[in-house]
Order: sequence, then C-alpha cells, then structure tokens
Amino acid sequence: MSSEINIGLAQINVVVGGIEHNVDRIIEFAERAKAMKCDLLVCSELVLTGYPPEDLLLRPGFNSRVNQQLQRLCESVRGIDLIIGYPKKTVDGLFNIGAMIVDGEITHEYAKIDLPNYSVFDEKRYFVPGSEACVIDYKGVKLGLTVCEDIWHDGPVEIAIEQGAEVIVNINGSPYHSKKITERNAVVCDKAKKVNAPVIYVNQIGGQDELVFDGASFATDANGRVVHQMESFKEALSMVTIKRDGIDVSIQGTEMVPEMAMLESVYNALVLGVGDYVRKNGFKKVVIGLSGGIDSALTTTIAVDALGADNVDAIMMPFRYTSDISQHDAQAQAQALGINYHVVSIEPMYDAFVKQLAPLFGDRAEDTTEENIQARCRGLSLMAFSNKTGAMVLTTGNKSEMSVGYATLYGDMVGGYNAIKDVPKILVYELAKYRNRISAVIPERVITREPSAELRPDQIDSDSLPPYEILDPILELYVEHDCPPADIVAKGFAKEYVSQVITMVDRNEYKRRQAAPGVRITKRAFGRDRRYPITSGFRPKVDW
Repeated sequence: MSSEINIGLAQINVVVGGIEHNVDRIIEFAERAKAMKCDLLVCSELVLTGYPPEDLLLRPGFNSRVNQQLQRLCESVRGIDLIIGYPKKTVDGLFNIGAMIVDGEITHEYAKIDLPNYSVFDEKRYFVPGSEACVIDYKGVKLGLTVCEDIWHDGPVEIAIEQGAEVIVNINGSPYHSKKITERNAVVCDKAKKVNAPVIYVNQIGGQDELVFDGASFATDANGRVVHQMESFKEALSMVTIKRDGIDVSIQGTEMVPEMAMLESVYNALVLGVGDYVRKNGFKKVVIGLSGGIDSALTTTIAVDALGADNVDAIMMPFRYTSDISQHDAQAQAQALGINYHVVSIEPMYDAFVKQLAPLFGDRAEDTTEENIQARCRGLSLMAFSNKTGAMVLTTGNKSEMSVGYATLYGDMVGGYNAIKDVPKILVYELAKYRNRISAVIPERVITREPSAELRPDQIDSDSLPPYEILDPILELYVEHDCPPADIVAKGFAKEYVSQVITMVDRNEYKRRQAAPGVRITKRAFGRDRRYPITSGFRPKVDW
C-alpha cells in the first residue's frame, strides 16, 4: 500500500485577543492551502487567541468568544482539514488544546502536557496539564499531536510513539532569542532521531509586546535531518508531503531556506518587533529624538525598515553642549533615510525651567539635576509632538544603559516602545555596521566616534561607566546568568569594575520598572524574563 498526504504549514501573524481577526486569517490560509492541493493545514499553538494571551484567559466572556469563533471556523472551512490550537475551559480547568478538524467537525482534542513556567512563560498560572497522548489515524498515517514544550522533554512524544504514532506534529508559540532557532532545531532533530519518526514543527510568527516569534517552521525525517525549512520573521505557507510505502512512512519537503547569520537574525527580529507593536496598537507613525549618536541612529533605521520612511519623524533637539558634528550627522542620516526631519532647540525652555526653579535650588551648585532637565525638555518635546500628531515616540536606550540606569526618567526614557532595549551597546555598533552593509544610511562617524550624552562640556560615556568592552560582558554574566560577583572577578574582571556595575544594576530597578517595553532578543531580558523587587534589602557581597 502506498499513499501521499500533503500538509500545509502555516506561519500566521496573529493578534493576541483578536480572535475574529485570527479566524479570518486561518480561513484565508486554508483557502490558499487548498489551492496548493493540501489535504491538511497545520497552524500554531493557541492560534485562535494568539500566544501568549496572558490574563485575557481570566476575563469573563473570553473563552465563550473562543468557542463562538471556533464554531465559525468549523462552519467556514471545507475541502481541507485543520490542526489548530485554542484554550478550552471545562469543569476540570482550562486546557491548552491542539485539535484536529475534519470536514468541519472537531474529531480529536489534545491537552498540552508539559506546561512551561520559566523565563517568559507562565502557563501554570492559567492551564491545567493534560495527561493523555493523542494519536490520529489520518488517511492511513498515524499522527501524534503535541504542543510546543511537549517536544522539549521526555514523555509526551514517547508516549505517542508507543501508542502507534508514525509522524509527530508539534504546534508552537516559541519566542525568539538570538540563539533560539539553532537551539530549537537541535532539540527537535534529536527527538526525531530518538523516536525514529519524522516531526512537523509549526511556529507562530510576529511581534507581541516584548516577544518576537520568528516562525522558522520546519520538518525533519526519522533520522533527525531537516528536510524542510521555512523562512524566519515572515508570514508564510508551504507544504510537505508524507509518503507511505507499505509499513514505511517518510516525509518530503519542498523548501530549504538557509538559516540567517546572527546579526541578520537579530536585526530582522527588531524590525518585526517594532513594526508589529506600532501597527497592532493602532499607530501608523513614530517619532524619534535623533541626536547624532549611535543609539538613536540605529533606532531610526530600524523604524524606517519596519514602517517606511513616510511614517518616521525625527527631531534634533540641540542645546549649547550639542556638537556641530552631532547636528550635521543627524541631518545627514535623515536625508539618507528620506524621513521627515525637524530641529527644535531646547535652550529657551531649559532656561525658562532653570529660572523658575532657581528659588527652589537656592545656592546649590549645578550637578546632574541640570543635565536631567535637558533630557526632560527633550522628552517633553517628543511627547508634545506625539500628542499633537498621533505618532508614537520610540525611545532609544540600549540594554547596557537600562542595566546601570544611565538614563533619565521622564527624559530620554520617555516613549511608547524601545527597539533596542535588549541590545547591549557593543551589539548596537555591530548591528549598525551590518545595516550599513545593506545600504549606507548611518554616517560612519556616528559609528566610530566616542559615545557621549552631550549633557555637559566634553562629556563621554566612559566618564561615568566602565568601557563598554568591559561593561557588557559583566552585565551579561550578572544580568543574564545570575553569576555571583566573586565568580565574575574570577573570570578576570577587575574587582572595582564588578563592584561598580552590580551596585548600579541593583539600585536602578525602579527605573527599569518604569521603562517602555522593548523587543526581546536575548535569553534574559528586563521585563518578562528578569523580575526583581524594587524594594529589597538584599545586596550581593562586593567585598571578597
């Protein structure tokens, strides 16, 4: 006996909570898959609600809306079958479901067994774990249905194989970080080889608040070799074919997109994250304070790539300490990108603030207060433009600055979203160089000159911080790996630098809690990943 089954893999950019919209997109993809002669279309985890729906799952009426739209989906799709994901509320609790729909009827439902509750995941807050495998005899081939985390651990896949599954179908909401695609493929390939069965892996695509879902759906053969690889960071539909020849079941792919290099991957994640956050929140345009420095230069370029030049405004806000070089380079970049460019001096408003505050300041000497007033004048200007025009402010602080609090609350931290919040300073430079290799839009001098906030004469970042070549590795160890201070020193970093950095990180939690959300591209970002109390009596020992 020989037979073939054509299976469509759907990377759909869904909207969390946009259940009607998401069902419309599934229907659209189903029609496209029918035209490709697919028998079955596989969508991602919780595709009806988008992933992660978070506390929407607790809202009265949310799950009834899911049921209504699930019924509409069943009634609307004919001539092709579906595997989809949705939440299901029962008397036993709420389950994360993967389901098979055949001829408009739900024939099988599988409840996700392994619920992740680490890093950015909180599934045990919402869902009850399933306990049974789901093996579906589909057109003569037995499909083992699993959901995301199930494939990362021993248990669910192996049980499905024991119960006769010949191909594993795994639907996912797997978020991106800079090494995730390689890590994910390795885990899935190892699992396929271990159980000696092909795997079909379908992942969500799109930005959701801080998270970016990269898609990169793929299929492996029973030997753990990738035989089908879809694009990253793009909505896509493609097809694989399961072939039965007697007792042998194999899988044949039709697409093999090479994996992106790291810088290309990160840059595309930033572009997707910014574009989706802006559009999904109902904005069309953004405004950025373009200072002539590297952070605003990269942010502006990302914004243009995400939204188009017509939808980006840049405002240069010079002060007496702003160099001619900065003003020239900001204008040159704006011209290279073809964006709307404005110049608004903050000198008059700064002088007015300082004059009005003089009675409160008394005879106290100038200090960082006056520097922060400059930053807050700029923040006020950006927010006024935003209010008047409806453009969202993109803030420009990088991860290094966010870590140590090298930013001004209600000043340069003002904004609705931050493209580079999770991008360390050294990586900012590397991404700028990468983007310039595509087209030279960031002036070379912006990349090569010494970084400076330009809030006082002859100021440079290294006046207040360790050199970024030292700062960034210490931050990675302490922030992303929770490495004890003594262990960081043991790796060759000076005790003075380590002490300075961890003290700055710990005392600036209050600033980070008030910062705009931003794209997550590391394994541990501020926000969903790393959660520390603002008020805390614990301090790591800095005396060894």
